[in-house]
Amino acid sequence: MPSSQTQSVGKKLLALPLGLEVKSFLNYLTVEAGLSDNTVLAYGRDLKEFLAYCKTRSVERLQQVQPVIIREHMRILTQEQKSEGSVKRTLVAIRMFLRFAKITGLIEDDFSGILEGPKLWQRLPTVCSKEQVLDLLNAPDPDEPFYLRDKAMLELLYATGVRAGELAGLKISDLNLKIGYLRCLGKGSKERVIPIGKVAVAATVEYLTKLRPGLNKPFSGDFLLLSRTGRPMSRIEVWRLVKKYAARAGMPSNLTAHTLRHCFATHLLRGGADLRTVQELLGHVDIATTQIYTHVDQERLREIHRKYHPRP
Repeated sequence: MPSSQTQSVGKKLLALPLGLEVKSFLNYLTVEAGLSDNTVLAYGRDLKEFLAYCKTRSVERLQQVQPVIIREHMRILTQEQKSEGSVKRTLVAIRMFLRFAKITGLIEDDFSGILEGPKLWQRLPTVCSKEQVLDLLNAPDPDEPFYLRDKAMLELLYATGVRAGELAGLKISDLNLKIGYLRCLGKGSKERVIPIGKVAVAATVEYLTKLRPGLNKPFSGDFLLLSRTGRPMSRIEVWRLVKKYAARAGMPSNLTAHTLRHCFATHLLRGGADLRTVQELLGHVDIATTQIYTHVDQERLREIHRKYHPRP
């Protein structure tokens, strides 16, 4: 909930343009709600699109926003063939903004509860076989200059199930390679400790001893993964490299860094791990989010049944 200071500020914002009120909301999400940078950026993009639509309807103040305006914006997003997930996230951003506006005194009535979003079909994540993952992990060429870094990157993604952004943000001080674990700061700044397998440990040690010292610059800091210029690698760079090696290994074109996270979870469950353990390792707040991986395994079982049962 916004603090009393936020509420008093809100009453002073009643006459501000809609764009400034959105800026105040995004600042609240960062400073007081503690949402991750990626989440705030995504909500910011969604609300920027909404503001652009409001401008076409001559809506410049929050008090002028009505349910019909929001529904029409949602309809246009759907017509533009935006994914159901994107449309739903946009609606969530607008709902949160309206609730913030009500609490801080920017508006008198919050009608966010009557706004209905698109029905989302649960999509099963893309999961590769262990053999396919092995092909991907072996895709970097030992003769390439950044082989040791890229090999360590891929091994860590699959060994720990961390997100690309979490891996990019890892620092050497977050690793304990003697015992075999890393400390990860996930969504909402929640920390979790994840074991690292021997193969990933060996690849990381080799990178740290043989390549990283040559990449290190005064501005590199303690970050684990460095680019050729010594800058800490970004989440986008991790994604780009995974796509590069996936293509080299002949993997599906829709494979991303997040696919390795899906593989990590699914392969653990297939190996006998319990759902609660996988939930902790992935950093999911709600176990319902983790349960989708049990559906993935059920799909595999159905395929086996259809293929081998004499009366499928």
